[in-house]
Amino acid sequence: MSSILTNNSAMVALQTLKSVNSNLAQTQSEISTGKSVASAKDNSAVWAISKVMESDVKGFKGIQESLSLGESTVAVARNASETVTDLLTEIKGKIVAAQEENVDRDKIQTDIDALTDQIKSVVGAAQFNGLNLVQGTEEVNILSSLDRSGNGSVSASNISVDRQDLSTISGTYGATAITGGDLTALASVNGAASATSGAQAGLNAQVQITEGSGTGFADGDTFSVTVGGSVITVTLDGTEDSDGVVSLLQGEINARDIEGVTATAGANAGELVISNTNAFAEVDIEVASTLNDTAGGAGANLEALNGDTGLTQTTGTIAQRAEAIDFSAAAKVEEGTGFEVAVAGSTFRYIAGKGENMEDVARGLKTAIDANPPAGVTTKVQQDADSGAYSLAIDYDNASTTTIALSASSGGEASGGLFGLDNIDVTTNDGADAALDNVETLIQNSIDAAAEFGSVQGRIETQSDFVGKLVDSLKSGIGTLVDADMEAASARLQALQVQQQLATQSLSIANQAPQNILSLFR
Repeated sequence: MSSILTNNSAMVALQTLKSVNSNLAQTQSEISTGKSVASAKDNSAVWAISKVMESDVKGFKGIQESLSLGESTVAVARNASETVTDLLTEIKGKIVAAQEENVDRDKIQTDIDALTDQIKSVVGAAQFNGLNLVQGTEEVNILSSLDRSGNGSVSASNISVDRQDLSTISGTYGATAITGGDLTALASVNGAASATSGAQAGLNAQVQITEGSGTGFADGDTFSVTVGGSVITVTLDGTEDSDGVVSLLQGEINARDIEGVTATAGANAGELVISNTNAFAEVDIEVASTLNDTAGGAGANLEALNGDTGLTQTTGTIAQRAEAIDFSAAAKVEEGTGFEVAVAGSTFRYIAGKGENMEDVARGLKTAIDANPPAGVTTKVQQDADSGAYSLAIDYDNASTTTIALSASSGGEASGGLFGLDNIDVTTNDGADAALDNVETLIQNSIDAAAEFGSVQGRIETQSDFVGKLVDSLKSGIGTLVDADMEAASARLQALQVQQQLATQSLSIANQAPQNILSLFR
């Protein structure tokens, strides 16, 4: 049936043409924008995902800039630390030269002062965009990543950079005193807060020679005393009594000229006193005897050692003359904890910095004392071979005695990593000796700082490289989601253009159908 009111063929042709035109418009949009999903109406889910990823890409580009800035800042600090290390090495060379007494120490000191000023200049100038990592102790964070969790929340990650203070400041002693058990848990002098020190005759061991039930000793009897590795043996001819044995051993020991060791006859019969006046060296001692007649307890043994009485033994150790401040091997040192040592009427302080340990404290106090030591006071940092604990030995080489006292506080401002550099003085023998040991500590501090910055710089470079690759991967992923396939779009465009022409022609033919009805009325 034909109708002039309803043209079904035209309606079908029109719908086909509309569909072709719609597809053609979408294809032309893909070609012009390069995207298959250019807006939320194209594919809302994919569009939303792509926009989140695009925001992450934008964020990571900002992170790349942050990492570049951080890397440059750390590089400046590393170069400064390496330069300081080189300058300190030059100072060490000057100090070594000053060990000779026939050199012009005043001129050497002038060179050291000039190098010290140069080090301060380097440390002061080592800043990038106003940030100096070789001054102060505050931690610096460098933005390194944005971490997105499965629930969509985002958190920032940082690379922490610890400042390495290479200043020469002495710090500020805190106002809150550390006392009692809290103090002895950190350090003590012979288990207490203070101890008395002085040269006197040094510490000693008493060797007691005892005779048997007979008179004197037999021919061929021997006595031996080992002092600091030297073995002294005397063989008797049978005419000596206990005092005679003491006299023989005394003469042999003193003839060996063992450093810091002297032997004298004691106040009691058969008593040999061996003294150690070495400031920083213990002396091991051992006694033995070979007797034909051992009745009545005859022989040799250590009756007293380092002031102890009632001992009966054959081996022992004569302690060093210096008093030692023993630092805990287990306790941690908090930043700002100050330590003060009083000796010979003067006080000396060192305030611990961030990440320091008891070795740093011991060396810091040594540096403080060596900077302006009282007359007769020398120091040495020692480490126990068994426990690994550090101690600061303080020797008072004076006929009188002095009290060495230790105190501590919290809440202070840390001393600089090159604390004591300003006070290096090689114009005297004692100053040159102290400087040689202390400059090693300063060099190690600058080396540690350079190594720390080098490690952080390497990490930043690695993270920067990773972020760059991550951005590329995100861009590639976004492209996979929303970019148009241009080869397919091109082929589809030509096909749709043909379809459009055919649909237009079909609609034209369909629209001609009612015209045929007119012929029925002619």
